[in-house]
Amino acid sequence: MINDPRTVKSRIADKARALGFAAVGVTPLGVPSHDARAQGAGERAGLERFLAEGRHGDMAWMRDARGVRGSPEAIWPQARSAIVLGLSYAPAGDPLAPLADPAAAAIALYARRRDYHDVLKKRLKALARWIAETYACEVRVFVDTAPVMEKPLAARAGIGWQGKHTNLVSREFGSWLLLGEIFTTLDLPPDAPAEDICGSCDACVRACPTGALDAPYQIDARRCISYLTIEHKGDIPPDLARLMGNRVFGCDDCLAACPWNKFATSAADPEMAERDDLARFKLADLVRLDDAQFRKLFAGTPVKRTGHARMMRNARIALGNFVRPPAKPALFDGAPSGATRASPPAADK
Repeated sequence: MINDPRTVKSRIADKARALGFAAVGVTPLGVPSHDARAQGAGERAGLERFLAEGRHGDMAWMRDARGVRGSPEAIWPQARSAIVLGLSYAPAGDPLAPLADPAAAAIALYARRRDYHDVLKKRLKALARWIAETYACEVRVFVDTAPVMEKPLAARAGIGWQGKHTNLVSREFGSWLLLGEIFTTLDLPPDAPAEDICGSCDACVRACPTGALDAPYQIDARRCISYLTIEHKGDIPPDLARLMGNRVFGCDDCLAACPWNKFATSAADPEMAERDDLARFKLADLVRLDDAQFRKLFAGTPVKRTGHARMMRNARIALGNFVRPPAKPALFDGAPSGATRASPPAADK
């Protein structure tokens, strides 16, 4: 029967892959199983501890939406299933290559391309529209647009498990998946939750440059370079700034350290192709950009979201970490007139 739930789910998965999604899984909403309720309670308790300890830093939106963030069912009570989709951005080469060049402006792998929000949202809307038209149901699409705890939901849907770096890990795609969700009133057969198979490996914990992963499965955002360079709006403490190296937007160290990445085939998605210019971008060129030049260069990428002022802060820190003092004045002389010329932290070298 064409409307048999298993057939419907299979057709949705086929359509999702035709639209370019690498991974698709389903988990129930509404009245979940006893195991799912227990798992959800654990997720909410973990979130409360995270917030109570102030590990979210100044990301007030995490605290403000705490009531629904730990309970996806509360976002839309009429929904019966969550379809979780993953978009692979697995690299062909070494994602940490820019760290080997002190003159490079190291940008996180996911940000060296089109903004995934735009790509994911377009594909999610196309899939959701097809589902609604084909099966006369209601749907809602989420890509960082609601307080959905995406990684636990993806783990429930069998796409992967949350590793010791707190990010999703997949047998097929390693640590390189970007997530989006479709909530629907359809009752779809659920996938089995993914099993955590990190075992005794703690490579990601050891790889963190700042010790933000102070225990397996626990992260303190206030020490995380991704948080500091992207979300944090104020000054970066000198002891952490010295550990940033030449990272100016995000950090891939814990992701790249995961041994499961060796099974990930490099993504061949033309809409998510890595930009060569951003992979090779130089600090000296970055610090010279004025606001208009910054917006033009990074238009359509995640980098633009953080803004010119924060990127200039990050660039100055990176220069302070790696450029010898005699060379600094020449570089800063080329900086835009609106740029702060306050001295960056003392270099370790």
